[in-house]
Amino acid sequence: MRTTITRVFAAGAAAAMAFAVAGCGNTANNASDTSSNKLTKVTFMLAWTADTNHIGVYVAKNKGYFKNAGLDVDIVAVAQAGAEQAVNNGVAEFALSNLYNAASYTDLKGAHIKQVLQVQQKPSAIWCALASNTAIKSPKDFDGKTFATFGGNESDIVIKRMIQNDGGKGEFDKVTVGTSTFKTLESGKADFGGFYSTWEGVQAEMYGPQLNCFSEPDYGVPGNGDAIGIITSDKMIKEQPDVVRKFVQAAQQGYEYAYSNPDDAAAILAKDAADYNLEEAFVKKSMHVIVDGQYWGDPAKIKDGSFVLGTNDFVETQKRFDFLGEGHAYTDANGNPTDKVPQAKDGATNEFLKGAK
Repeated sequence: MRTTITRVFAAGAAAAMAFAVAGCGNTANNASDTSSNKLTKVTFMLAWTADTNHIGVYVAKNKGYFKNAGLDVDIVAVAQAGAEQAVNNGVAEFALSNLYNAASYTDLKGAHIKQVLQVQQKPSAIWCALASNTAIKSPKDFDGKTFATFGGNESDIVIKRMIQNDGGKGEFDKVTVGTSTFKTLESGKADFGGFYSTWEGVQAEMYGPQLNCFSEPDYGVPGNGDAIGIITSDKMIKEQPDVVRKFVQAAQQGYEYAYSNPDDAAAILAKDAADYNLEEAFVKKSMHVIVDGQYWGDPAKIKDGSFVLGTNDFVETQKRFDFLGEGHAYTDANGNPTDKVPQAKDGATNEFLKGAK
């Protein structure tokens, strides 16, 4: 398991250095003439395995929102090099990613991608030890323990802040996860690791092992590092803006439906993503955690129009970028440290959302 930072970087780390030399290739499918009842074929790539972060796209396809917009959407597994590189090079027109990747890859790695819809509006990362590990009662107890990491130093900076905020030194060892964080903790090779409350947190609650978890905002970590959403390439935005608008607004409708109808949406994901063997009860629980926690925004504000579901948040994401910059987290396309801090405004746009202000 992984937080957005570690989880998405695990899939996309191999792509980072390639951005400097790989330009935006041709899109996988050229737009067709929808006026003659032909559908425009586009590809949407998963960021990892299918989960409730992707659910709006599955709902939009199942409910015919894409077809009504003149699109034929193929949902495909993530490429080995990562969804970001696939979109950057035109292998896929759209993919799930996050604003952290979109901005940092664009500003630091030479990519040409933007997030066009941000579904998750607040952090869901939790940092946990097994409940059976009674030596860990709060983040300060991570001191001197071993962290199960997927690589990169972004999560190290987050954990250090949490420990220090709780009165500890911020010193810990690391081991790279080979299979899953759950298995690494159970094996005794590590003492704590990162999870998503909306997915692995549900898994632990329903199936075990039980966890003792701590959230970032409670321990002084600023901003939103989990700004998960949909990305596309600058090339698509420039050459096929109508296709981008149609896809974004149909997906937006899918996420709106899922937020209002979590049980039905969960059934759709479990059925239509059958290759991933998702239990419907588990997906339903995940969706209810999302709804109850208002992770996609305040439903009352969405209903009265004061907040548009899918809006990219440049404020909270920039707080996270700046915080990580203070910790010297960033590297350039060649893997060398850089003090340049990504700018959220360079990695996203709200221009294609329905109702965006």
